[in-house]
Amino acid sequence: MNVPIDSMRLDKWLWCARFYKTRSIAVEEIGKGRVTVNSQNAKAARELRVGNTVALRQGVIERTVVVQGLSGMRGPAPVAQQLYLETEASQQARAEAAERRRLAPEPASALTEGRPTKRDRREIDKARTGWGDRWSASIDE
Repeated sequence: MNVPIDSMRLDKWLWCARFYKTRSIAVEEIGKGRVTVNSQNAKAARELRVGNTVALRQGVIERTVVVQGLSGMRGPAPVAQQLYLETEASQQARAEAAERRRLAPEPASALTEGRPTKRDRREIDKARTGWGDRWSASIDE
């Protein structure tokens, strides 16, 4: 007998909707304040209902979704995507953030200090060629 679900735990829904790989990761993210329900901080055991708005962050990606359905089990990705509807503003913000990341300069190009590169090492070795193969500055007899 299939009984329709009226509400379910937030952490379980995030896992079923495939936002996080495990429920424990979902609980961890909720505990860090990275997930809100209807613009309020939530706990993992908060009951989620159809129509609630969930704002979450996955790494650097921020999303705002409206709950469209509840599922008692984790299914394939196409089924999981039917559990929510991402807002237009969220989709637009994600696209703009992706474009900013694409156009951002390479972080390593700004480094001026740190370990020498292979090229730097070769230049250092060239500068030391005046000493030859001697291990010390003393004159060998």
